[in-house]
Amino acid sequence: METSLQAQQALVNHQLRYAKKGLYLGIISGAAWGLDGVLLTIAGYLAPFWIKGYSLATVIVACLASAAMHDLFAGGWVAIYNIVTGRWVEYARSLRTKPGKIILLGALFGGPIGMGSYLIALNLAGATYAISISAIYPAVGAILGVIFLKEKINFRVWVGIIACMAGAYVVSYTPPQGGLEDFPYFYLGIFFSFLPVVGWALEGVIATFGMDLIDSDVALGLREIFSGFTLLILVVPLAGLIVGAGLAGWDIFAGAFKAGVPMMWVAVAGLAGGLSYVAWYKSLNMTGVGRAMAFNVTYPLWSILFGIVFSKCGLYSYSITVQGVIGACIITFGTLLVVANPKELLKLRN
Repeated sequence: METSLQAQQALVNHQLRYAKKGLYLGIISGAAWGLDGVLLTIAGYLAPFWIKGYSLATVIVACLASAAMHDLFAGGWVAIYNIVTGRWVEYARSLRTKPGKIILLGALFGGPIGMGSYLIALNLAGATYAISISAIYPAVGAILGVIFLKEKINFRVWVGIIACMAGAYVVSYTPPQGGLEDFPYFYLGIFFSFLPVVGWALEGVIATFGMDLIDSDVALGLREIFSGFTLLILVVPLAGLIVGAGLAGWDIFAGAFKAGVPMMWVAVAGLAGGLSYVAWYKSLNMTGVGRAMAFNVTYPLWSILFGIVFSKCGLYSYSITVQGVIGACIITFGTLLVVANPKELLKLRN
């Protein structure tokens, strides 16, 4: 009897350690994504991604070129991780399956629409502003669930959705310090900040069907590489032709590699982005969707911390108003209410 109780207690302790590790990974995923956004913003202000006198059209294709480079690097880092862990052989097999093709379909929404718009928003509106608004995707997902899936949501979630909307309004009402002189396309950037919300929400819905039968790290590797090549080969030149910048995006992409430093910033950002996704998927499995997402969506607050740190180091000029900080906090709080009951977040004994 005593041996049985000891075995049960050992199992409970093991499960608690497993869940706590999931919480830590959730925190890492949020911190890494906040860092990713700040690093991409720094890279976006370096030549050839940005040169004084660039037209708006050139800025847009430069951001898309940066998005392509980011996802290719992220895919490369994840591929290295998968090689080390022995999952590399699953790439080709997964591509031949229906779930693998579903993952690629989701990547079209998460990459060209999600990441492409996200990079444009980072450049035009500033890091924390774009990052904060992009964090409301769980609230949008809840609303889409009501409309299309006839799901019912409770009072707590409605309060969270309203808080997200209020926070988005607070964040977007006033530009960063320096105003429209330093951020002439701030409100256009705010518009682009909402597009990743839709793109990532749709990707999540689609990819869920695929990842039921494919290892999450393999799915992530396929997603990032496919997104990067789609952005580079199709989206960058097509966007350039549409906005009147021609094939400038390819020149900027090649120029970033030639310049070296901008490419290295994007490479490190890709590493942070890949780490965020890997930690996020593992956290989902180890501690549950609600807790994992609750810690992941703290990335707007992490972006403020990293922005201040890099600014103090003289690496770039970080600018945010008190109103922007308040808005980011409101959005984070609202998103927490949408994804989980705050009282239950740290209750691991259940």
